[in-house]
Amino acid sequence: MLTAIDPSTGEQIREVPAAGPVEIETTLERAESAFVDWRRTGFTERARLLRAVGAELRRGVEDYAYVMTEEMGKPITEARGEVIKAAWAAEHYAEHGEQYLAAESVESDATSSYVQYLPLGPVLGVLPWNAPFWLAFRFCAPALMAGNTAVMKHDPHVPGCAAAIAGAFRAVGAPDGVFASLPAATPDVAGVIRDRRIRAVSFTGSDRAGAAVAAVAASEIKPAVLELGGSDPSIVLADADIEAAAETLALSRIINAGQSCIAAKRIIVERPVHDEFVEALRARLAALRMGDPRHDDTQVGPIARADLRENLHRQVTETVTAGGTCLLGGTVPDGPGFYYPPTLLTGVRPGMAACAEETFGPVAAVMAAVDAEHAVDLANATPYGLAASVWTDVARGEAMARELEAGQVSVNGIVKTDPRLPSGGIKRSGYGRELGRAGIHEFVNAQQVWVGPKRD
Repeated sequence: MLTAIDPSTGEQIREVPAAGPVEIETTLERAESAFVDWRRTGFTERARLLRAVGAELRRGVEDYAYVMTEEMGKPITEARGEVIKAAWAAEHYAEHGEQYLAAESVESDATSSYVQYLPLGPVLGVLPWNAPFWLAFRFCAPALMAGNTAVMKHDPHVPGCAAAIAGAFRAVGAPDGVFASLPAATPDVAGVIRDRRIRAVSFTGSDRAGAAVAAVAASEIKPAVLELGGSDPSIVLADADIEAAAETLALSRIINAGQSCIAAKRIIVERPVHDEFVEALRARLAALRMGDPRHDDTQVGPIARADLRENLHRQVTETVTAGGTCLLGGTVPDGPGFYYPPTLLTGVRPGMAACAEETFGPVAAVMAAVDAEHAVDLANATPYGLAASVWTDVARGEAMARELEAGQVSVNGIVKTDPRLPSGGIKRSGYGRELGRAGIHEFVNAQQVWVGPKRD
């Protein structure tokens, strides 16, 4: 059974049977059968479906946002924003997919030679719970626009979200099998990846689970895109706008109660402005309102599960025991639900839990750097390489971006995902790219066509 727990109360809200062998077989067979026709549709028809789904998300934003809030605790204002962002992803690929996949002429000894981008077949998306609508459309919108069919295996803790997403496609009359939700249990995922009908895999989640998915996909010679965890650094140098940096990094650290792969996790501050920045950040974190995620005035909701809160608190406790200082928060509140307060740690050094591990919660870990070179060294001293930000003079920040081991870097701004721009990591944060032109090119056959006769 797939069980959803309301993280604001700790109470079970729904239970859904996991897909058995018959449902798995039927879903994959329909995805393969639908691909036969869907691959031959034009971009206009594919775009029509994506625009219709985008419009449906916008129409039903309140209902879609609510199921997200009750299953994983995202504050309702953020949940509404996520639904609208998912609609934007669908609309973006409807608008630009044909351009992204236009055939490219290449000079050779042929009378004509070019590269054309053809669909692969059914693509499996294995998705996490922390952004259930956005990550679903980040996966399926480019896949569908490219002419693939999409099979979504969502996280077992958000079965209502998975059903709602599939329902949005049904509501607009999507052809049977073009998009499907497969509520498979985790132990069955490897078998689905190995199935001959699945041609490629997109995975978002932890590096441990990503390694397992990658191993199975590689053993079957199937392409995969992995967007994994991060211990994202944000560097604040002495010439930064301290107030702007503190404002933005506080927001980055507490969006979705800090449960985001691209949230600012290790904040590395040059010594001359360290104390000033820490005080500015502390004041902003202290002013945040934690509470029921259904209320519009809530800024920090609960952690999604009890085990996740326990692990987060362990990281905080171990960091303090190792010599870090907790200036704010750091205690598990009494009462129902899985709440954890905005927490500020200073004196954090390499090797401490809040630095060495990914912290998935509203915990900001501040490290001191002697200078810019030291800050970059600290930023890169991690097995992860998902995202980073730099707060300094623009030209200097752009130069530093080239030294940072990360898949995306923001200079004087928040790290975020955008349908127009590629997103992904390096090192243990994964490989491949989602979004933008690069994202839609991950799951296509870049077919070379040579047309004779040969030219002299």
